[in-house]
Amino acid sequence: MASFRTRLALLTSATALTSGALAPVQLAGAQPAAAASYDWVALGDSYTAGVIQAAGDTFEVPRDGCERTDQSYPQVIDRDLGGLIELTNVSCGGATIEDVTFRAQEPLGRHLPPFSEDPDYPFPPVPPQSEAVGPGTDVVTVGAAANTLGIADILRTCLELGSGSGGVGTPCRDDLADDIPAKLTKVSKDYDEMLAVLHERAPHAKILAVGYPTVIPEDTTKCRYNDLEQFGPITQGDLDWLRQDVVEPLNNAIEKSAGTLDAAGFVNLYDSTRNHSVCDAGKWVDGLYTSLPYQLAFVHPNARGHRNAADHVASAILNSIGVD
Repeated sequence: MASFRTRLALLTSATALTSGALAPVQLAGAQPAAAASYDWVALGDSYTAGVIQAAGDTFEVPRDGCERTDQSYPQVIDRDLGGLIELTNVSCGGATIEDVTFRAQEPLGRHLPPFSEDPDYPFPPVPPQSEAVGPGTDVVTVGAAANTLGIADILRTCLELGSGSGGVGTPCRDDLADDIPAKLTKVSKDYDEMLAVLHERAPHAKILAVGYPTVIPEDTTKCRYNDLEQFGPITQGDLDWLRQDVVEPLNNAIEKSAGTLDAAGFVNLYDSTRNHSVCDAGKWVDGLYTSLPYQLAFVHPNARGHRNAADHVASAILNSIGVD
């Protein structure tokens, strides 16, 4: 299969050639045929919305607290595919699966005490994201689950426990490991319900479940203890546990749920990002901070990570609408 960028170049060239060939023979007063346009709704949490400064500028005016940024993958794809798709992007930082499915969300903006304070916080609630999906929707992408798992609280606990460890042991695993299976079970249950709701609202749409990228490398010796541009005081042992027992099973739960619905598909971002974790030199996910002391990232994809996600998600979108 041709890569997304190759297919995009061919699609753009074909459009330009067709337009050039038709222009000389158009009759006076005739209207050119409208290009096909497909309705795409992007749902998800901060890994979709962008949120951090390293993923671009917030473009919502006035701010609604969801922190959608102009280098996030939905916006990148929207620019790449031009008039082929019509994007509605209602992704929102901090969203849980329930916020996507049925619950109005109170966005956080960049209010993440004790790391950062947002002067505009609190924000008014935003509607459940699924309300943006309807019978005319052709493609739905959804990237959500980490907040249902409680990943932010897990990271905070690992930071607190790791700070007194000297980098030794697995204090976070020892404290939290027993809770993770039940949390993953809830993720699976909520995800199945979300997919059913989205399919009911848009019965003819393809639903693309977008997984999470590689955040923690397989070789955690790359991760420097107490480096705040990586994972700060989280121990290597706890990083191994987070990768093996939290992040990878989370992706597996999403993929398994997507496999239960014929109208759904899974977009794997994990494999393409294996050498671009927080602790790699060419990282596509920033650590606790992008740069000290002001650019908080709290482990989110930067613009390069969103560019990679855009390539994979756009390829899946083109496949779903039958564009080769």
